[in-house]
Amino acid sequence: MKIQQEGDTLFVGGIKELDAASAFPFQENVNAAATEGVKNVEIDLSQTVFLDSCGLGALVALRKTLGERGGVVRLLNPTPSARQILELTRLHRIFEITRRETVATG
Repeated sequence: MKIQQEGDTLFVGGIKELDAASAFPFQENVNAAATEGVKNVEIDLSQTVFLDSCGLGALVALRKTLGERGGVVRLLNPTPSARQILELTRLHRIFEITRRETVATG
């Protein structure tokens, strides 16, 4: 996982799996990097081949944390399998999902 800050936006990329084993470390690393100056977090899901309920929970928790600061969590370029789980759980309705080139890749 790679994390890069540009202004008030944190870019997170290089996520292969966001599951029970990786959700807590993901959440801790992003929260540690998301200092008070960070208002937005953009998470590149273009390499994510597996996303489970723990991973979804980490994304929702991050959204709540940033929302309390007036910020936004955007999900960038989700793979078809990641998009499918977001749609099945209706989380595509609460996250901004965007297709575009990202800064943090890996």
